[in-house]
Amino acid sequence: MAFGFGLFELDEAGRVLLCARQEVPLQPRVFDLLVYLVRHRDRVISKEELLEAIWPDVTVTDNSLQRAVSSLRAALRKGGMDGAIRNLPGKGYRFFHDSEIKQPEPAAHNPNGTIGAIGAIGLARRAAAGQLWLQAATLFESADEEGALSAEDLHDWALALQCLGRAAAAIPILIRAVGAKSKAGDAAGAAVDAIALAGLHFESGQAAIGKGWLARAEDWTATLDDPPTTALLLWMKSKLAAFDGEPEQALALADAAYTAVRYKDALNIEALSLAYRGFYRLCLGDTHGGLADQDHAAAVALSSNNLDPIMGGNLYCNILWAARMFGDWARADQWTRSYQNFCSSSGMELTGSCQLHRSEVLGVRGSLDEALARIQDALARLTSDAPWSMGDANRVLGDILSAIGNEDAALEAYDRAYTLGWCPEPGRAMLLLARGEAEAAHASLERSLIGKTWWTLQRRGILLAHLALVAAHTNRAGQAKALICELSGSPDRWPMPSIRALTNEAQAILALSRQDHEKAMRHLHLARQLWSSIDGRVQIVRLRLQICRLQLEHGDIRGAMAEVHAAQLVARELGSPKLSGDCMALQREIDGWQPATAPAVRRQGIGR
Repeated sequence: MAFGFGLFELDEAGRVLLCARQEVPLQPRVFDLLVYLVRHRDRVISKEELLEAIWPDVTVTDNSLQRAVSSLRAALRKGGMDGAIRNLPGKGYRFFHDSEIKQPEPAAHNPNGTIGAIGAIGLARRAAAGQLWLQAATLFESADEEGALSAEDLHDWALALQCLGRAAAAIPILIRAVGAKSKAGDAAGAAVDAIALAGLHFESGQAAIGKGWLARAEDWTATLDDPPTTALLLWMKSKLAAFDGEPEQALALADAAYTAVRYKDALNIEALSLAYRGFYRLCLGDTHGGLADQDHAAAVALSSNNLDPIMGGNLYCNILWAARMFGDWARADQWTRSYQNFCSSSGMELTGSCQLHRSEVLGVRGSLDEALARIQDALARLTSDAPWSMGDANRVLGDILSAIGNEDAALEAYDRAYTLGWCPEPGRAMLLLARGEAEAAHASLERSLIGKTWWTLQRRGILLAHLALVAAHTNRAGQAKALICELSGSPDRWPMPSIRALTNEAQAILALSRQDHEKAMRHLHLARQLWSSIDGRVQIVRLRLQICRLQLEHGDIRGAMAEVHAAQLVARELGSPKLSGDCMALQREIDGWQPATAPAVRRQGIGR
């Protein structure tokens, strides 16, 4: 039996779901769930009934059903129907649809059996207006076979392809749009699409081609008195300046872009230029001003009822990138979730960059298994989407593998990051420190701070904080104190809890070198509390184990047991065999503890 609802056709016998005549892949259980919900759409179906119907003779939990529902909603989102699956708390699930579900009817065809171009264009335009990007792209392609698309249709087709994560396919369509708009004398439209082409080429690593399109856009813009187009051009030039390692120029260009459209009812580009101005201010040390700009940009964007999906994606990605680079993990988590909601509401596919952002946040705060799956997905997508960030993705992969305990694989990922021109620190240095190669860790961190590339400027605080920690471990007390003083003495510059946690940990190491157990314990607890304030769970486990060792060394068995028990619970949730193994090893030491063994405990060090 076949059913039709919205843009979808569900062929139960053929086990196929189509959206705008394109197959939507579904896992077998998810397909069965959709069929069951559609067949019984006249009533609410309990969780128990669904579990029995979809997983007969198999013992599964509610989590299996929740994952299947989540996957089904993601599939239906392609046709704007993710809200059709509704959960009625305490009762179950029901499939709702505004109109009657019926047998799918074939669309009107011409005598030769094809959909008329004019009809397809109308449907495509409505789909694009409704942000149904898969349908729009399919219908524009169908209409294009008869050469009936206008310049604006080509623009919308390219937009649909970008929202579907098919940036490479959008390039030739945008080139045609530029040609059509130029021929029609639409200089502003041609400039906007040329700027989009410049951005796509920059992201794909084709800087020379990108600069060519940017120069072409500048020629058209020079003939106009159009602040939004001028601001868009200045914004793209600021991105190019940042890529070229000129943050001061990037800041000046972003500021000029914002000034050009401020109070001129061009909220999209106003928010975008303001977010990037904030980013460059952060890179140059103006933390307070940079964060204020980015918060202001978000407020401007959210006040717009028509936030362009691509501009919105650029804005969210920039704020997310800044939060990650500066170690602002609570902010990064909030913006990642906000970006995912934005993608969902605008019908966009999650990009490789979004998966990269989310994977690093999960690596610090959440499930390491999910973080690993997301970073592997990001690596597969970034090859075509944004190859310039492959180095950063390998750095994040190394961090996740290191936290899991796959140290050799982590080092390989860090080496790939370095080969791709990306700094693998501080993760690589911390892994070397844990393996007993403290001098190598120190040298690697010092190298990472050489020069003033935009990447180094962004991560300077995180790198300095880790260098302070490693300096303390390698008996460089003078350097460690100077770095701690620099970081702690500029609270407006380095307010992030992650940086303050690392400087407290470094102070604990220095205190231990002076045999000041009480002060060391105080700084370790402060470090753990700071990581707890941003839910940095990998670091929380690591610090709890350090505290446990120190307590055990001084005979505080009850305190050590409390710390290791808390660490075990979090390590289990994280899915880290390494951290779980460290917890079990310490538990065994506690179980067999005798006062005479205390010096042996100390020789293990608390840096692990």
